[in-house]
Amino acid sequence: MSHYSVKKGAFFMGFGLSNVVLVKSDKHGRMIPEALDAAIEESKKKGFTPLMVNGTSGTTVMGAYDPLNEIADVCERQGNIWLHVDACWGGAALLSLKLRHKMKGIERADSIAWDPHKMAGAILQCAVLITKHKDLLAEAHTAGARYLFQQDKVYDCSYDTGDKSVQCGRKIDAFKLWLLWKAYGSSGMAERIESCFDNALYLRQLLTETPGFRLLFEEQECTNTCFWYIPPSMRGQVAPAIKGQMQVTGSMMIGYQPQGQFVNFFRMIVASPMTTREDMQHVISTIQRHGQNL
Repeated sequence: MSHYSVKKGAFFMGFGLSNVVLVKSDKHGRMIPEALDAAIEESKKKGFTPLMVNGTSGTTVMGAYDPLNEIADVCERQGNIWLHVDACWGGAALLSLKLRHKMKGIERADSIAWDPHKMAGAILQCAVLITKHKDLLAEAHTAGARYLFQQDKVYDCSYDTGDKSVQCGRKIDAFKLWLLWKAYGSSGMAERIESCFDNALYLRQLLTETPGFRLLFEEQECTNTCFWYIPPSMRGQVAPAIKGQMQVTGSMMIGYQPQGQFVNFFRMIVASPMTTREDMQHVISTIQRHGQNL
């Protein structure tokens, strides 16, 4: 389930929504490689030239990780179509030796987007775009403004990134990530990410052991824990009512939404390394308490 920014990107670049082709996903939100292959073939039959495939590592709602190796196989077989991976949410798994298998095949992507301000805990805003194609950003964006990017400086001018992107002047977002990594080190960063995943698994355990809660799926790939809560006295629009009470009382904030055939369910995401097991217990008890009042 791709992020809505894919459609917004099509707006900004003038492609139009009619040139954004949606590909079927499985019930967990993972792209189906065979469906991608069929969609590309269908587009070619209509006279179009597919130029990019957008994979996702950590979808917004379900936290799904697309099968990158299989998707990369399709892209190569269909004429080396550019493969971009939106790893803004789930890309932090790469920082952990225990979790990086979730993104197997990421080295085959042409470009990757990652938001360290999400699970890694960097200060908002901190976003990274990586491409393995050296000099491509310069070729695409360089305007050669001589009053800014002189080539006779005392250092290697290839480090001047301002002329390689759409934006020139900006905040020093890269420093936020550097400072965070410098403070915690690679092992510390891995521990922070693993803590998020561990707490999400603990929350799943609590949900399965507590009456009235029901998980959407038996398996979970990221820290997105999707579930229903049905209080004894009510069967219907439960999630909106409970969230409304939590907002009014200021007790807790948790998202909910419908998805496909699933009616409104809660979506609890563990995004902070500071989260504890006591916090997970608080989620359960708070929902139960407000549910009893319905």
